[in-house]
Amino acid sequence: MAVNKNALIRYKTIDKCLQNRYRQWTLEDLIDACSDALYEYEGVDKGVSKRTVQADIQIMRSEKLGYFAPIVVIDKKYYTYEDKDYSITNTPLSSQDLQKLTEVVDFMKQFQGFSHFRELDSMVQKMEDHIYVQRTHESPIIDFEKNEDLKGLEFLDALYNAIKNKVCICITYQSFKARKPDSFDFHPYLLKEFRNRWFVIGQKSAADAIFNLALDRILDINKSNAPFQHNFEFNPKTYFNDVIGVTVSRNLQPMTVELLVDTKHAPYIRTKPLHHSQIEVSSNDTGVIFTIHVQHNMELEKEILSFGDQMHVLKPEKLRNAIKRRIQNSTSLYEVN
Repeated sequence: MAVNKNALIRYKTIDKCLQNRYRQWTLEDLIDACSDALYEYEGVDKGVSKRTVQADIQIMRSEKLGYFAPIVVIDKKYYTYEDKDYSITNTPLSSQDLQKLTEVVDFMKQFQGFSHFRELDSMVQKMEDHIYVQRTHESPIIDFEKNEDLKGLEFLDALYNAIKNKVCICITYQSFKARKPDSFDFHPYLLKEFRNRWFVIGQKSAADAIFNLALDRILDINKSNAPFQHNFEFNPKTYFNDVIGVTVSRNLQPMTVELLVDTKHAPYIRTKPLHHSQIEVSSNDTGVIFTIHVQHNMELEKEILSFGDQMHVLKPEKLRNAIKRRIQNSTSLYEVN
């Protein structure tokens, strides 16, 4: 069965909606979502008809495309997946798909080892492992780090396309400290993954600083009528140069942090540096001194604390005192009154 591009966009949109179990989806909601997606991806400003979406749902339920989607209607009004883990993207690959993927992997493997294509290495391994599992129906050989229960991943596509197409969006967001959600226009410039969590970097207006939003705190994304605002001073290749993590301050200068790591655990720091600026300064029988040149942020403190008694800060004094206070606060939780 031949499927055109617009139909695939509708199927994928309906699938993403029904995977989002944090809201209830009426047929009208699905129609609006499909219309928005077609406008965003293809510039189609003609709304999708009720009959079209109803037909899409029937095709997704059927065997015509191999989806067999378990779409049910709750209270004769709200559409959802009966199986909360279902997605049309989880359907098995056909033998033809597997053959094409194998050819792609074989082609990409030619570039492994070349410095310009080094970022492809992990991608090739993931694809090879996926193909192996599909072909043999055996357990994976590689277990990649993942967090399938992480909230906000359903917004990745919308944010990716907003950045690619340079579109201003309206984001509904609620930080952990906020009592209620806030909606605002946002100009996205970059998607960033850190410690298996996703962030979008951008700004509200030219007068505002660039900042990051965690995807797991985004509640909704809609189109904005505001024109996209470029920031030509933002360089994604250098923006995170002076930090560990995603928190960057435009007013804070990087500092030289001197760390003493015990001899037993120093090899872990040598083989997996904390930061690209890391330098090994000296070593003796008790430990090894490393330096890094970074801004002081929350992620830096958490990284240092994650090593426990294997690492401690020698300089600067401000960071040393901050870590000391955190350790003292943590210790007090275990003190018996």
